[in-house]
Amino acid sequence: QPMAATATSEKPAAGAKAVNPNPLPTNAIVHPLVLLSATDHYVRVAKDTSKRVVGVLLGAKEVAGERDSWKMTTHEGAYSQADVVNITNSFAVPFEEDDRDPKIWFLDHNYLENMFAMFKKVNAREKIVGWYSTGPKIRSADLEINEVFKKYTKNPVLVIIDVQPQDELGIPTDAYVAVEEVKDDGTPTRRSFQHLSSEIGAEEAEEIGVEHLLRDIKDTTVSTLAERVNAKLTSLKGLKARLQDIHSYLQAVAQGTMPVNHEITFLIQEIFNLLPNLSVEELVRSFSVKTNDMMLVIYISSLIRSVIALHNLINNKIALKEAENDGDKAEKDGKDGKKKEGKDGKDGKDGKDGKAKDGKEKEKDAKKDSKYDGIAQASDGGGGGM
Repeated sequence: QPMAATATSEKPAAGAKAVNPNPLPTNAIVHPLVLLSATDHYVRVAKDTSKRVVGVLLGAKEVAGERDSWKMTTHEGAYSQADVVNITNSFAVPFEEDDRDPKIWFLDHNYLENMFAMFKKVNAREKIVGWYSTGPKIRSADLEINEVFKKYTKNPVLVIIDVQPQDELGIPTDAYVAVEEVKDDGTPTRRSFQHLSSEIGAEEAEEIGVEHLLRDIKDTTVSTLAERVNAKLTSLKGLKARLQDIHSYLQAVAQGTMPVNHEITFLIQEIFNLLPNLSVEELVRSFSVKTNDMMLVIYISSLIRSVIALHNLINNKIALKEAENDGDKAEKDGKDGKKKEGKDGKDGKDGKDGKAKDGKEKEKDAKKDSKYDGIAQASDGGGGGM
């Protein structure tokens, strides 16, 4: 059950310390870079297939409050000891396995060691803390693969990363660590995986990078209010899923199918103690006032948006009307100019015709005058002879 996974295991027998003297981690913090690298590895190698990919996890054990950036992720000293695996980086490793026989598999050790040597030159603080697989579940050969990684770290952590998550409410990681089960009856020990609680953590620089990635894939058609409502809805769905897990666990304990875990009982009791007492009149009034204030802000914001939208609509109508009037005026002025030019051309033609006519009449009159002058001279000459 998910609730039982976060609880500490029962106190091991006396022989368990001799088998596993190193303290086991209790929590794994996976950084976004690891998720992106594993997803990219899967897309490049095994997309649209039933295969899985395997890689190496790099990081270190962290003490709470060792760095200022981790003070925000700790919860009241819950990580006060160095039992938290901080997984900050990863790299892919060539891996092949037989689909028909899962016991046949290949892991390139030389590639692993060469890549780790190069990563160590970049950041000597990062060490091999485990390995990842895209599962999506534990397979029979995982214990043997885990034994290989014990050459590089004492207690390797297996993180199964779901690259195609179906549940949008949970995180896509499951962390495990191998333990030796020692029995008091003298039977041989058996290796098995113990579930670790895991979470997604990021430093400030990583948060900025993730925000930029989300900004690139953000749907611009969705408003901020819709995003906030969707976030609230997702949170409520997650709360409902967690309450159902608590209900299932308590039912299993009541029916005797699961043992009682006092740490889980203490945490559930703490949750109930933190719930507000709605029977107090002052608290109910405070909730009502707060709700009314928020609804008033939303109502006023809606009114302002409506008024601004109407104002912009009116301005748009006015601008279109002015543009139409300016177009009609320009068209009318063009027509009047053409008419005036045609009239001026006609007047010029009439003037030319009149001048030509006057010139012809003058020339005709001149010819007549010259003819009369000739007749007069001839008559004058004849009279002198007589």
